[in-house]
Amino acid sequence: MSARLQICRACDEEITDLADAIAVAHELGNSGPGWTVWAHREHADDVELIDPVLLRIMTRIWVAQAAAQ
Repeated sequence: MSARLQICRACDEEITDLADAIAVAHELGNSGPGWTVWAHREHADDVELIDPVLLRIMTRIWVAQAAAQ
């Protein structure tokens, strides 16, 4: 782990004990390597990892289905 500040994605609080930090995902950047998403060990299951592209596609499908009914 790096010496950088780690913020929990679930509660937005600083992770002060690095032994309590869990890497839950890696988000790609538009120009660069991206970043690691961290969470407290107890919050790791609470982090929502929705792909924004998939969410946008599914939203369009759901809107089209609702309009067709």
